Amino acid sequence: MKTRIIALAVTAACASAAVAQSQYEALQFMGNELNGTARFVGMGGAMSSLGADLSTMSTNPAGIGMYRSHDVAVSFGFNNTRTNADFAGSTTKENRTRASFDQIGFVWSTKIGNKTDLRYLNFGFNYHKRANFNRQFYAKGNLNGASMTYQMAKMIGSVASTWDDLITLWNAGIKGVDNRNPYIHEDFYSVPYLGMMGARTNLVYGGRDSEGEFFTSWNGETGEYYSREEGGINQYDFNLSFNVRDRFYFGMTLGLYDINYNLYSSYGELLNRPMPGSGSDYCDPMPELMESEVIPNLADFTLGNWYKAEGTGVDLKLGMIIRPFEYSPFRFGFAVHTPIWYNITDRYTASLTSNFGYDNGSEYVGVASVTESLSDYFPDMDYVWDYCLTTPWRFNVSAGTIVGGIMALDAEYEFEKYSSAKLKDREGYELNATSSISETLKGVHTFRAGMETKLTDAFSLRVGYNYQSSPIVEDAFRNIEATDNTRTVASYMNPKSRQAVTFGLGYRGRLFYADVAYKYDFYKSDFYMFDDVALQATKVTNERHQLLFTLGVHF
Repeated sequence: MKTRIIALAVTAACASAAVAQSQYEALQFMGNELNGTARFVGMGGAMSSLGADLSTMSTNPAGIGMYRSHDVAVSFGFNNTRTNADFAGSTTKENRTRASFDQIGFVWSTKIGNKTDLRYLNFGFNYHKRANFNRQFYAKGNLNGASMTYQMAKMIGSVASTWDDLITLWNAGIKGVDNRNPYIHEDFYSVPYLGMMGARTNLVYGGRDSEGEFFTSWNGETGEYYSREEGGINQYDFNLSFNVRDRFYFGMTLGLYDINYNLYSSYGELLNRPMPGSGSDYCDPMPELMESEVIPNLADFTLGNWYKAEGTGVDLKLGMIIRPFEYSPFRFGFAVHTPIWYNITDRYTASLTSNFGYDNGSEYVGVASVTESLSDYFPDMDYVWDYCLTTPWRFNVSAGTIVGGIMALDAEYEFEKYSSAKLKDREGYELNATSSISETLKGVHTFRAGMETKLTDAFSLRVGYNYQSSPIVEDAFRNIEATDNTRTVASYMNPKSRQAVTFGLGYRGRLFYADVAYKYDFYKSDFYMFDDVALQATKVTNERHQLLFTLGVHF
C-alpha cells in the first residue's frame, strides 16, 4: 500500500491540506442575517434609500449622509431558535433561547453651511452582529441499510486494493511495527481521515470471495445525530458620508469582521452485517478475533467532532442616494460592496469509538471496543489549517419615498453571486473546494420591503418583509475525498429560500428615543448525516424568533 499511496500523493505531497475545505464552510461564513437597530429590523432591513439610521451604513453608506444631528444608540435582545426534523417518519425538535448584544454605534454630524454645495459632513461607527450561530439540532431514524461505514469503505477503496493494504493502515503508528503517523506522514496524504479512522476501528474490513479481495462495511439500522453551534460574525463599520445640496448623498464604509465559531457534533449508528456464506471470509483487525469461525455481526459506533474557526476580514462599501426631483421626497439608492477578504484559522479534532458483539454463529462470545482519537496524533491535539476566503461582490438598488409626511416606504433588491467565492491557502493557491463552490452555489437574490407610519408625533409603527433565495443547488453534497479529506464531519445541510417578517414600535422624544422590534425568521433545508445515494434527506424546518430593543439619544 505504501507504493500506491505515494503514487496517489505526488501532487498532494506539496499541499496535502489543499483538500481541507468544502463549499459548506464557505457558505456558512457568507451569510448575512437581518440584524441591527430595532428600527432597521422592524422595517425588514429596507432603509437603504431612506437612510438616517445607524444600520444603513452596512447596506448603503450614503444613508448616514441624511443625518443632520448627532446620534448614539445601543441594541440588545433575545433569540429563540427552533428546529423540527423529520427523518424517515421519525420527528425530533430542538429549542434554544439566548440573550444577545446586537448593536452599538454613533454618528457625528458636522454642518458645513446652508448655501454651500456641501451641506453636511458626517462620520459614523457601528457594530452589529452579522451572523448568529447559536443553535442546536437533533435528528434520528431508521437507516434501512445505509451507513456512514459505506462512505468510509469507499474512501479506503480509492487508495488501497488488498488486505495487506488494509493491515498497513491498522499497523501505522504502532511502535515496533510501523512508526509512521497515519494522519501526518507523507505516505498517507491521500487517505481521507474519516476513512482512516473507520479502517482503524474495524468499521471498514476486508472481504474475499470467488472474484478476489474487496473492502466492505456494515449495514446501518438506526442513525442519531446531535450538534451544538455557538458564536457569530461581528461586523465593525467606519463611515464617512456627505450631503450635497440636500439632494445628493454619498458615503463610504470600511468594514472589519471577526469570526468566532464553535461546533460540537455527535453521530452514532447501530450496525449489523450478514454472516459470511460459503466461499466468503473476512479480514478483521484484532489478532485475537482472526479465527474464521468467530466474527462480529452486531456493532455500534459514535463519531464525535470538535471544530473551531477564528478569523478576520475587511471590505469596502460605496453608496449614493439621489432625490431626482427637487420638491419631491422620492429618492433612489445604489450601493456596491467589495468582496470580504477573510483570513481564517480552523482547529478541529475527532474521536471515533466502535463496539462489537461477537458470536460464532450459535452463541454469544463477547464485546470488543476500539477508539481512535485524532488528538493522539497531533502535537497540539488539534488539526490546524490556515486559509483565505474571498466572498462575492454585492450590489444593492433601492427606492423610497415619504407619503403625506407621516409614512415612509422603502423597497430594495440585492444580488450576490455566491458561486464566484474563492478559497485559497495562505500562499495564494486556490483550493480544490473552489470548483465545488462554482458548481453547487448559486446567485442569491434578496428582496426587502418596509413601512413606517406615525401614529402620533412621538410614536411610530413599522412592518417589514425580507426574502432571500436558496444559495445552493438541491443535489449538492459534501465530497470529502475531493475537497476536504482532512475533515471528519460528513454531515451537510442544503438550505432553501429564507424569509423574515417583522414589525416594530418606536418612540421619539426631544432627546431620547426607544424602539422595539420582533422578527420571525424561517426556512426549510435538507439535512444529510453522511453522503450516500440510498440515504433520504432529513426534512428540517428552521425558525428563529428575535425580540430586539434599541435605546438612543440624538442631539
